[in-house]
Amino acid sequence: MLKQKLQQKLLQKLSPQQIQVIKLLEIPTMQLEQRIKKELEENPTLEEGVNMEEDTTVQDQELDQENANHEEDEFTLEDYLNDEEIPSYRLSANNYSRDDKRVEIPFSTGISFHDNLKNQLGLRDLDERQRNLGLYLIGNIDEDGYLRRKLSAIIDDLAFSVGVEATEEELEHLLSIIHDFEPSGVGARDLQECLLIQIENKNQSVPAIALARTIIKYHFLEFTRKHYDKIQAKLNLTDEELKEAIDEILKLNPKPGGSFADPHNRMSQHITPDFILDIEDGEMVVSLNAKNVPDLRISREYSNMLESYAANKSTASKQEKEAVAFVKQKIDSAKWFIDAIKQRQNTLTVTMQAIIEYQREYFKTGDEVNLKPMILKDIAEKTGLDISTISRVANSKYIQTNFGIFPLKHFFSEGMQTDSGEEVSTKEIKKILKDCIDAEEKRKPLTDEKLMDILQEKGYPIARRTVAKYREQLGIPVARLRKEL
Repeated sequence: MLKQKLQQKLLQKLSPQQIQVIKLLEIPTMQLEQRIKKELEENPTLEEGVNMEEDTTVQDQELDQENANHEEDEFTLEDYLNDEEIPSYRLSANNYSRDDKRVEIPFSTGISFHDNLKNQLGLRDLDERQRNLGLYLIGNIDEDGYLRRKLSAIIDDLAFSVGVEATEEELEHLLSIIHDFEPSGVGARDLQECLLIQIENKNQSVPAIALARTIIKYHFLEFTRKHYDKIQAKLNLTDEELKEAIDEILKLNPKPGGSFADPHNRMSQHITPDFILDIEDGEMVVSLNAKNVPDLRISREYSNMLESYAANKSTASKQEKEAVAFVKQKIDSAKWFIDAIKQRQNTLTVTMQAIIEYQREYFKTGDEVNLKPMILKDIAEKTGLDISTISRVANSKYIQTNFGIFPLKHFFSEGMQTDSGEEVSTKEIKKILKDCIDAEEKRKPLTDEKLMDILQEKGYPIARRTVAKYREQLGIPVARLRKEL
C-alpha cells in the first residue's frame, strides 16, 4: 500500500567548488603548475593574464628590435673581433633578479650499471645460448647488485616466457662467471655470498684477510649480531687479531651495484618549496613560491561574444544560443577555478603565518631545542580553520628557510612535561637522545635503560619503552648492534 508523507532532513554536502578547493589545497606547487596547464588546455575561456608592465615591456622589445634591424648596417661582428682587449663586462652578466627562473643545462649521462655487466659478458668466450642465458640472469640483478630470485624461478620464466629450457647447473656456471665481473660481489644471492666473493678476490696470504674470510664463511651469524666474544672464543683470537679481521670486513661493499652508479645517472628528488621565508630588517616575511604559477583571467574574446549576444538576443539563431550556453558554462567553470586558486593561496598563507608565529623562536635560530610542541589543533584554533584543512596544508608542502628546506610536518610534534612543569617537544628529547648515543663509548654502547636514566637525570620523566620507541624512530639500532671494537 502506497503512502505519502512529509519528511524534513538536514544534509551536509560539498559543492563542486568546495571539492575543487580541497583538491587544490592538497597538491604542492609543482603539481599545481601542471593542474593549471591542464585547465588552460581544457577550458578555452581561461587564459594566462598579462599585466600592463609586461605589455609595455613587449612594446619596448619590438621597438628595440626595429632599431636593431635599422642599425645592422652600421655595426658588424668584425668591430668586436678587432678589439685587442675585450672588457670583462662583455664576457659575463649578473643581471638576474631573485624572481628569475633558473634553467639547468641538460648533460649527457654515462653507461648504466646493467649495460656495464652486459659489456663484460660480451668479452667472455661464450656460445649464443650461454650469452642469452647470461643476459637473462643480468636482467634479474637489481640495482644493488643482488640476484634475489631463486634459480628455479628463473628456469620456469625461461621455459614459459622465452621457450628456452635450462638446467640449474647451467645457470650456476653462468652465475659463477658473473661473480668475476666488476664491481666485485655483483650477482650474489645474499649478503654473506656478496661479502665472501669480495674477500676471496683479495690476497689470502694476508692473515687479517684470511681470518676475515673464515669469519664470513663459518661465523657470519655471530658477526651480524656482533657477538664478537663468541667468535673470539671459537677461533682463539686476540683482541688485535679480531679487530684487524673486522676492519677488513667493514671495508667491503654490501651494495656493489651502488658503487658503480654514475652520479649523473642517479635520480635525485628535486624539492620545490611552497613557501619562502626571508628575514628583512629583523622581521620574518613569508611568501608563496609562485614563480611558475601564471596569473589567470577570463578571455576577453569570449566575454565580448556574450556581450554581442546580449545586444542581439532577439535575432539569435538556435546554434548561436547553444554556442552561448556552452561559453557561459566554460566561463563559470573558469571563474570557479580562479576563485579556488585565490582561496588556496589565502589558506596557505594564513596557515603558514600561524605556524611561523607559533614557532617564532625556532625560525629565528633554526635550533630544534627552540621547537615548541605543536599539533594540528593548535594551528586550527589560531587560524579558525578546520583541523582537516590544516592537515591538507601540511601534507606534501615545504618551506625554504635560511637554514634549509623542511616539510611542514617537521614543525608538528607532541609534547611532554618535564619535572619542572615545562612543556617540551618530543623532537627536543630525540635530539638529546641522539647526542647521547653519538657521544657514547662505542666499545660499551649505552643500553635503553641507561639512556632512560640519563634523560631522567636531565629532568625528562620518560620510560624505557618510550626511549626504545624514539630510538627506533631515529633509525638507531639497539646497543648490541652499535658495538665497535
